[in-house]
This record gives sequence, C-alpha cells and structure tokens, in this order.
Amino acid sequence: MWQQAKKKSYCEVKDPNKHHPLIQCAELILPWLTPEELACISLTCKTLSQFSKNITLQRSSDASRSLENLPIPFHNPVDHRPYAFFHYTSSQILHSQSPQRQSWGSSRFAASLWPVRESVSVCDCDCDCEGCEQGGASGCGLLGLDKLEMGIMSECGRSCECGLDCRNRLTQRGLSVKLKILRDERKGWGLYADQLIRRGQFVCEYAGELLTTKEARSRQQIYDELTSGGHFSSALLVVREHLPSGKACLRVNIDATRTGNVARFINHSCDGGNLSTMLVRSSGALLPRLCFFASKDIKEGEELTFSYGEIRVRSKGLQCFCGSPCCFGILPSEHT
Repeated sequence: MWQQAKKKSYCEVKDPNKHHPLIQCAELILPWLTPEELACISLTCKTLSQFSKNITLQRSSDASRSLENLPIPFHNPVDHRPYAFFHYTSSQILHSQSPQRQSWGSSRFAASLWPVRESVSVCDCDCDCEGCEQGGASGCGLLGLDKLEMGIMSECGRSCECGLDCRNRLTQRGLSVKLKILRDERKGWGLYADQLIRRGQFVCEYAGELLTTKEARSRQQIYDELTSGGHFSSALLVVREHLPSGKACLRVNIDATRTGNVARFINHSCDGGNLSTMLVRSSGALLPRLCFFASKDIKEGEELTFSYGEIRVRSKGLQCFCGSPCCFGILPSEHT
C-alpha cells in the first residue's frame, strides 16, 4: 500500500511534459532561490533535485546571469563549490536600487544588456565632447597609450545625442573580451583571461553599490568582523580623486560584495598587476566610473590583477598570496 502511494506521489514527475504544474512552478520559482534554499528544495524529491542540479549547472556557466555580452564561466578544481553567489549589476547602482532577489539559472529570464557589436562606427553626434572632436578611442577597443598613462579620460554621456556605436563610449558597451573565474586553493576565486588581451584594451568596469561614506564605514566594520573568521572576503572599494594640490576633492565608495560585477573577483598584486585603473567621466554624470584596461599584453589563461594600494595600517592584515618578487606578505589596508 505504501509503495502504491509513493508511485502516485505528486512530487515525482515522470511525465516529461513541460506543462505539468510542478515543472511550471519550478521554472518560475527556483531561479530566484539562494544556494542554501536551492539545496533544501533539492532534498524534497527527485524531480526538484534534478531541477536544482540544472540550475546549479547554468549558474556555474555564467556569473553575469546573461547580463553581459559574453558568458563568464566558473571553474573550480579545488573544492565542491560550483560558483560564487552574488547579485549582478553591469554598472554602478544606488544602495536603494540593489535587488533583494535576482533570477539566475533559467534561460526564461535571460536578457542581454545590449547586443554584441561587430564594429564601431565613427562618432556622428553634435555634442562638444573633446573625445568626439578628436575622433574618440580607436574602433578596435584599444585605448591610446598616452591616455592609458594619465589615469583619467572623458566619454560621451546622457547629454550627448550619440548612441553606443559612438567611438567615445568605449567603456559603455559591456564586456568585449572573454573572461573566466577560477578558484585557487590559497587566494580563492580569481579572474582570468580566456583569450589574448592586448595592451590598452578595455577589460571591465568596477561595478557595485554606490554608498555614502557613513554607509561604507558601517559596512566595513561588519566586513572586518566577518573577515576575522577567515571565511569571508569583501569587495568594498574606495576611490579618491585628488586635486593637483594633493587634497582629496571627491570620494566614491563602491561595494561589490553583495551586488557587483565580474570585477569583484580581481585579486591584488604587489607589483601593480597587469591592469591599469582609469577614472572615466561621462558628460552629464556627477560621479566617475572606475574602469580597468590592460597595462600589458595578457596571455590566455593569465590571471588579471591590479594593486589595491600601498597603505597597510594593519600590521597583521590578511595574508597576500600574489607571488610577485616584491610581495609584502599582507594585503593593503587603510581606514575606510
């Protein structure tokens, strides 16, 4: 009698018909679940267990949740973690705009940020941006090496009449290089090139939640407590733009810990790494964006790194595993 009841169990769906109520419900709900919630659901029956496995596989195949031009897969040869869970944003957002939940793991909800463009046209807008007057950056996606060394550049923005095809919107078209996220036994997750990246080529923006200084300091206190346990790593970045006099004139706090993009996985290197940071100002925008460009030719399979800074206020800070000849042994740290 018990065996007969088990065979009639509503949870066990042997009919592959996608119109079955359980399957329709799973397709709608499971992509919104956290890894812990998904694990609990998978224990209820074989059908939902298989759905959970499929979602986990989809999540590990693209960290961007289909919000970038190119997928960013996870690879983990170290342990059982198939992916790192976080909410994805391809650009800066306000703290109030950060989602409480975000679908991930179903093609039904996949949506491209914008289509991949095979070529970039000459700027034909009527704005007075300096970049437009000079023809903008090269159409192949490379930044002039003279600009690369300056650390500051300007692009067209909302006040311009041009679109994303404008040459002077180099950093606004999403990812154009193949990247992958690989787990290291000592450093944890890291970002790697999945193709040859030429010197001066745009790699990605550092995207996340924009915080006030008060919010940033409050979160940093929480992160410090979690980090002391040895199983947590934050991605709160503070950018200070200085006047020629050396006094700070603008501070931007970007937290990619809970909501961010692929740049949250870029690790530190004491020798400066292979990425240059660039403050990009768009006309009509109050705050600049922090973007990464290749400071040298980067081979396929090479890890992408940059310097987190040179200040180390904690003598017993987190250990650095960058492996460079000039490694300090501990990661940079300063007062938020």
